[in-house]
Amino acid sequence: QVQLVESGGGLVQAAGSLRLSCAASGLIFSNSAMGWFRQAPGKEREFVAGINWSGSRTGYADSVKGRFSISKDNRKSTVYLQMNSLKPEDTAVYYCAAERTTLGYGTSPDEYDYWGQGTQVTVSS
Repeated sequence: QVQLVESGGGLVQAAGSLRLSCAASGLIFSNSAMGWFRQAPGKEREFVAGINWSGSRTGYADSVKGRFSISKDNRKSTVYLQMNSLKPEDTAVYYCAAERTTLGYGTSPDEYDYWGQGTQVTVSS
């Protein structure tokens, strides 16, 4: 059974930082691409960042480029999202997702096979 467990969310002031973690079990993590998505109330789930199986390729939504950084530790089966210079508009539930592929990473939720339960990030102004 595949499990993705996010942690690290919370309440932070604007311009602050948070580091999200997502620990995976039950899948061949080293052969999986990973992604972070977020969903704010009343909005669709949107792509935030993605990383390929080896960690050699990453990609970001324009809204977070230069502020967020995704990384992957295959030895620990964990993916991270470092979030700096946070803005109130970053407030959302953040989800990690796994895609069973060694061909890059997806940017659409439909491309991912497994999802975590989500962690709330709230940025106050």
